[in-house]
Amino acid sequence: MLDDLALFVSIVESGSLNAAARKAGMPAATLTRRLQRLEAELGCRLLHRSARQLVPSSEGWQYYERCRPLLASLRQATEALDVSINHVAGKVRVLAPVSLASGVLQPAWAGFLARYPDISLDLQLSNQREDLIGSGADLAIRVGPLPDSQFNQRLLGRAPTVLVAAPGYLAQHGWPQHPQELAGHALLLAEPLMEWRLQHRVSGEWHKLPPPERTRLRVNEIRLAVELASAGLGILYCPLSLAHQALVEGRLQRALPDWRGDARDIYAVWPQQRLLPARVRALLDHLIGFTTGHPLFSGEEP
Repeated sequence: MLDDLALFVSIVESGSLNAAARKAGMPAATLTRRLQRLEAELGCRLLHRSARQLVPSSEGWQYYERCRPLLASLRQATEALDVSINHVAGKVRVLAPVSLASGVLQPAWAGFLARYPDISLDLQLSNQREDLIGSGADLAIRVGPLPDSQFNQRLLGRAPTVLVAAPGYLAQHGWPQHPQELAGHALLLAEPLMEWRLQHRVSGEWHKLPPPERTRLRVNEIRLAVELASAGLGILYCPLSLAHQALVEGRLQRALPDWRGDARDIYAVWPQQRLLPARVRALLDHLIGFTTGHPLFSGEEP
């Protein structure tokens, strides 16, 4: 009925059926049938038609005056929605873990904003998994298994973990030779890495350590844990991306060189919908491009 209403308004404004038909790109006979159908649905005549003129009836004028602004508002709303969906502009709200977003992903945000000057990026950082729907966010970065099957997801990469300690700590307390010996050391526990998973580089043997009952430190900010491990306070299991610089500088060493940590999947997730707005799609594509080929997202230790 909405299409027929738009045709009726076009007929009144064009002044004739033929002119309105040409504007709509349809035969005049088809337009006449559509008008007759609308009149039948409304139960009144909207136009008085003769061989020479076409004049709205009293009901037709009343209907036209009320419907014309409604159609204009609908057209404006449609155009605004088209801008929101198809133009890379506006606000993009993202949920992400603190250490990941402010660490290895920092250049990705800077590059995205430089590339798209009409974008406003709203980063909500937390080490807890925030409610994607309730927060109204467009996208979330998640690390580890995804129980949320109602979300769309895209694997961005795999982040290896590593077991590290300061050279001074290892010199004073000795090097562990097997994961079972870690219980005799000062352990630093960084949430959310509660379970430590290690694989022997040669044999492929896996060893899982449940959250230790006794720790020297437990903290929910991994970068702080890395700094405290660098200060010689104990052995830490953490993402390689956060310990990489300290390893390069020699402030940290691998505490079990023959063992490597598990690699954790990193996903971009978003609410299920048929079409992503262009601004969100642009960020997703940018993140995919940034992580593809990046050594710290390959799942392997460089």
